[in-house]
Amino acid sequence: MNRRRFLGSSAAGGAALGGAAALAWTSRAEGQTANLPPRFAPSAYTVPRSPNSPYLTPDYYTFTDNLVIERNQPGRPHEGKVLAAIQAHSDDITLFAAGTVAKLIAEGYTGYLIRLSNDEKAGKTVGYGVVQNEIDNREAAKALGCKKAFSFYYRNHRMDDCAMVEIRQRLIFLFRLLQVNTVIAMDPYDHYDENPDHLVMGKAVETAAWMAGVGGGREYPEQLKAGLKPAEIRERYYHSRAPQGHNLVNRVVDIGSYIDQKVRANVANKGKGPAGDNGAHLRRTLAAQGRKLPLLGDDDATANFQYVKHFIMDDFRTIGQLFGMEYAETFRYIGPEPDFSATVRRYVDEHAVSA
Repeated sequence: MNRRRFLGSSAAGGAALGGAAALAWTSRAEGQTANLPPRFAPSAYTVPRSPNSPYLTPDYYTFTDNLVIERNQPGRPHEGKVLAAIQAHSDDITLFAAGTVAKLIAEGYTGYLIRLSNDEKAGKTVGYGVVQNEIDNREAAKALGCKKAFSFYYRNHRMDDCAMVEIRQRLIFLFRLLQVNTVIAMDPYDHYDENPDHLVMGKAVETAAWMAGVGGGREYPEQLKAGLKPAEIRERYYHSRAPQGHNLVNRVVDIGSYIDQKVRANVANKGKGPAGDNGAHLRRTLAAQGRKLPLLGDDDATANFQYVKHFIMDDFRTIGQLFGMEYAETFRYIGPEPDFSATVRRYVDEHAVSA
């Protein structure tokens, strides 16, 4: 099936943006027509995709009716909280969620970057890929303001060879050790993602986040007896990476104030991804031809920064503009569960009578 022809050339969907607002845009393909009968409303919407960066945005977004726009918060309202940004590869968080990580850290979070693979498939040779991407992961963490970077070194594109229970146990240990409150990772239900590492990582994070806390309070009792405490992970930001799929979105994060940090984190990825030194390579190629692109400036550092910001960040600029922002990232956000015991206590206080 040609998924891009399934929905029509244009769609308008209601989304609750603090009150009521309408989203409307045209499909990225020309000449598409809607074949839906009049009584049907589309449940997924084609998303504008930048020609500069054609693989960072899914084909379709499904927006929830309680969509939240998360904007900058003054001061440091998250002081004392801890986030873990988990990625299968050194360019996953940096591409899809780096602005949100930088924003939350600026608002008080202590951040940690956890990479599960060794990225061996992304380098001039296997050995070069392992070494270069370890460096890149560390430098990207610094650019985002993270306190520390970790790597598990599983075989790149071979993580489904590994026992899920082992990956999960290692994450539970770190979540408890670091006392993580919030995780940011790829959606464990990322439709049509062809990369097996993404799917393994997403499921491992989701299950570990629950088992590390009260949901699995008796899991790995030796950790607790050794002094670790359950981790109360109450928030999850799940991002998508499925260029031929769709993504459920209930939160759009304004990252305009943190776009330069996101750019620098991507420039740090020298071994893989679409960023790194590509700007400098283009600048040198043009110079050899006797040409110059003013955008790239007069040195490699400027060329790399401007290349990433102008080309690679274009999808995030396009999404942001739909919501009246300069740049935005999108997530399926899962927040704290209601406090059931507090509801019971409140009911008792209101209705209890003398025996």
